Amino acid sequence: MEIKNVSDQTTFNTERFKIRPLEMSDVLKIERYIRDERLAKSTGTIPHPLPLGFTEEWVRSSLLDDRSEDTWAIEVKISGKLEIVGVVSLNRMDRSQSEIAYWVVPSMWNTGIASEAVKAFIELNPQDCSTIFASVFQDNPASARVLTNTGFQYIGDAESFSVARENSIKTWTYINKLK
Repeated sequence: MEIKNVSDQTTFNTERFKIRPLEMSDVLKIERYIRDERLAKSTGTIPHPLPLGFTEEWVRSSLLDDRSEDTWAIEVKISGKLEIVGVVSLNRMDRSQSEIAYWVVPSMWNTGIASEAVKAFIELNPQDCSTIFASVFQDNPASARVLTNTGFQYIGDAESFSVARENSIKTWTYINKLK
């Protein structure tokens, strides 16, 4: 895995793709994907329908020096050029812990991209965490498989609010102890 630092976030390459910090030039590319209702409903934070300016504000907030969450684009070479096919974020918590979240564009679901990206984050551990948590909606077993396939252990059920669904949704919660 090739690693370099851009700003205060790491950029790295896996066998299949490049993972790099978001840039303002990503707004339109990302917005094209997060307008998809299926993708929005698989996350807790993306609204549907997507309000004007949401994506720009989200990308801008990911670039702030005082952010608590680091966010990276997942890029794959398609027809000779790099295309964003997903996003991974790590939200800093207390006691050397973080929470990982990720999404992949629906056309790339079930291709192993999410598993490879999560595995890369565990190996690289860019926030030097001792523990990473994750939760997925219980109606999204594919995301749960991503976690169990990358070493996460199930620790219980909970609920989380989904902005797109405008409701609390049952979740499965996972943990990966790195240190």
